[in-house]
Amino acid sequence: MITKILVPVAFSKYSLGLLDFAATFAEPLGAELQVVNVINDRDLEAVNKITSYGYKVDSDKYLKIVKKERREEIAKMAEHLTLADDKVSFTFLVGDPTSELLRFVVEKQSDLVVMGIKNRDIRHVFAGSVAERMFRKCPVPIISYRGDDIAERLRKRVYKHIIDHH
Repeated sequence: MITKILVPVAFSKYSLGLLDFAATFAEPLGAELQVVNVINDRDLEAVNKITSYGYKVDSDKYLKIVKKERREEIAKMAEHLTLADDKVSFTFLVGDPTSELLRFVVEKQSDLVVMGIKNRDIRHVFAGSVAERMFRKCPVPIISYRGDDIAERLRKRVYKHIIDHH
């Protein structure tokens, strides 16, 4: 039974569609949406590196600002969801995105992951991406979301491939 659905959001133009798509699964199941954003530790390392050159940049302050901005953005995206407030949770994690998401799945007992794939070129969709690593390592099923424009582009590519090989 699916009671908890993890939805990693990266604040791309597809995040709102991804959230809506995941909600279409959650609502009839009475499942909780676990909306998660991972702040990549590489970003913090970059801030720390800038600090080492003498610039006044505080990684703690940076993290606080990023979390505040992202919290506001998630709240805006979730405003129109029809799920009850107790059926939507928001979590920020810091670290390697794949490792943090996998740890979250296990620790929070997620039953399903609904996530997007960013890469535009189908030949490289899975090469080295968070999505590819999640598909390989995740202990629960994953549903891959595509925005309408990506879906249309992939349909055309498949159709062209069929025509070219007949």
